[in-house]
Amino acid sequence: MPAVTHRGRGRRTINEINMVPFIDVMLVLLIIFMVTAPLITPSMIDLPSVGKASRQPDQIIQIVLGKNDTLEMKIKDKTTTLTLKELASNVKNAQLARDSVAGGNSAVVISADKQAKYESVVKVMDTLQRAGIQRVGLSVQLAN
Repeated sequence: MPAVTHRGRGRRTINEINMVPFIDVMLVLLIIFMVTAPLITPSMIDLPSVGKASRQPDQIIQIVLGKNDTLEMKIKDKTTTLTLKELASNVKNAQLARDSVAGGNSAVVISADKQAKYESVVKVMDTLQRAGIQRVGLSVQLAN
């Protein structure tokens, strides 16, 4: 019930908000947050770092995925058109041929057209990883 004042001619109500319950609730919430904040352990995210390779690869085998899921394998200036089934064996053969000469340091880089389906890129990566190819990466081109 609002407070009533007697001033002169009649009664008038005072419209005020009682701030005491609001302050009490805010102080309780502040205490709860102050007590629980030190108990929450911050989660650590392990981000990959760049430049951990001991040396650069001697050979880079580039797999180019086109708009219509066409696959091409580029080794230096030589380009070969492949299917997904032939991909793993051809990359393995190219790695073995080069690794026997250079000491086993070759990498595979996948480059995809921007209109290629993400599913196709994942299929290529999965095919290479199932074949046991270790160094597989994605090529990224930054837009200016």
